[in-house]
Amino acid sequence: MALNTVSTGLEERWRDILAVHARTMCEIDRVLHPHGLGASDFEVLDILATESPREGDQCRVQNLVGRVHLSQSALSRLIGRLEKDGLVERSMCVEDRRGVWVSLTRRGRELHSEVLPLQRGVLAKMLDG
Repeated sequence: MALNTVSTGLEERWRDILAVHARTMCEIDRVLHPHGLGASDFEVLDILATESPREGDQCRVQNLVGRVHLSQSALSRLIGRLEKDGLVERSMCVEDRRGVWVSLTRRGRELHSEVLPLQRGVLAKMLDG
């Protein structure tokens, strides 16, 4: 098999993956918009809900960086918006003054629970169908 043929097949598969990702993100944005959230906002809330399951639990912002597909500065701005909306709280890490903790507020947990079935429904429709 010629390298060009292999390369073309890989490119097509890659573009298919990107297309599914783009369609899925747009659909998540669409269903979450009435709740004041976008796909990336939900992703942060979802990771925090998973990593910090009990009220008052905290997660280091640095732990989110590799899991949310945003630059560190874009993630920081997103967390700032979520904080302004009362969905998360930030605090400084006492042990490492450069570190920042983030936690879901009660309102953030409630909103996450409310929209979780919507996001999972989109995933099921877009990825299982």
